[in-house]
Amino acid sequence: MKLQEVALTLKARVICGQTRLERDVEAVFASDLMSDVLTIDSEKLLLLTGLVNIQTIRTSEMSDIKNIVLVRNKKASPEMIALAEENRIVLMECSYSMYKACGLLFEKGINPVY
Repeated sequence: MKLQEVALTLKARVICGQTRLERDVEAVFASDLMSDVLTIDSEKLLLLTGLVNIQTIRTSEMSDIKNIVLVRNKKASPEMIALAEENRIVLMECSYSMYKACGLLFEKGINPVY
């Protein structure tokens, strides 16, 4: 699935990376624990999280995760946005709970990491 379709499915607002919405997503990982995110080794991954701080972007950078959706109507800080742009990370915000966002993406055929 393309990130453009992810945005439509989740009714998400693209905060940065609008020019990279043609990226493919093959798997989703949902977590607020960045230590769990560090254990993931998957390409074309979409991270769903409600953790809104600079560590979310730093952890994604270290894990080569280039696509993030902030759930539960959380808002990215200006520092998060600047670091995401610097690292070519697509960052979106949606109002759905993590559970609902995962369900909608699963229904559309995106696989979980495990």
